[in-house]
Amino acid sequence: MTTTRRYTLTTSCPDRSGIIAAVSGFIAQRKGWIVEASYHTDLETQRFFMRQEILADSLPFDLTGFHAQFSGLADEFDMDWRISDSARKKHIVILVSKQDHCLNDLLHRWRSGELQVDIPCVISNHEDLRGFVEWHGIPFHYIAMPNNNEQAKAAAFEKIARLFEQHQGDTLVLARFMQIMPPYLCQRYLGRIINIHHSFLPSFVGAKPYHQAYQRGVKLIGATCHYVTEDLDAGPIIEQDTVRIDHGDSVDDMVRYGRDIEKTVLARGLRYHVEDRVLVCGNKTIVFR
Repeated sequence: MTTTRRYTLTTSCPDRSGIIAAVSGFIAQRKGWIVEASYHTDLETQRFFMRQEILADSLPFDLTGFHAQFSGLADEFDMDWRISDSARKKHIVILVSKQDHCLNDLLHRWRSGELQVDIPCVISNHEDLRGFVEWHGIPFHYIAMPNNNEQAKAAAFEKIARLFEQHQGDTLVLARFMQIMPPYLCQRYLGRIINIHHSFLPSFVGAKPYHQAYQRGVKLIGATCHYVTEDLDAGPIIEQDTVRIDHGDSVDDMVRYGRDIEKTVLARGLRYHVEDRVLVCGNKTIVFR
């Protein structure tokens, strides 16, 4: 766990010689101390990706000063870039329905300090988990989502968006939230909505993937943490894992095994995201673990 304040700089740009030297030189000339660095070139797109952690106290300016001085170099290399401060925890708004295993795991990691985020609220389309969430001291918002009323459902998603903005949310986490996000919210919060899907994507998208897997007779089942896009269960994948099954396992067995995978995959994927370790390249991700 990081105990010293750090700035995390992430960049992507067309690949060419001199990028690492230019960025590292910029930091070194200002007495900056790089404590972690990762690099990758995607050969298909010829795009270069970089992540650096810098001791904040080693630099003579704050993030505003960094932006002012680094922007010229970023323009020279046509960079997409951002820098974050470990002193400001990311604000995570969790969406959940009735199943609590992923929510329970995230709240345990949050309370223990393993997951360094702020959770300003949990939102659900059911009342079932109110007591559990409020026991943790986190506000719980119930928003009804009637399946047979599209107008009411659209209004419900607007309420979710307003709460997310009100709490200055950085990331929406769908912790087994059994509703499909509307396309306009997927576009508005592109790269900021994370879902856990209970299959090893791209296999078995949509509803009841364990039932689909059982009918197909697979020998491995898994879970996938991915960014949400307009295409159902097809956004860039952040993290995945699997477990082996055999002919003797029922659908209920598969669901039980799957819950354990879902928890760990979502927790890992979310941690990579909030630590700025994930950079998107088309419909793929570069994950600097």
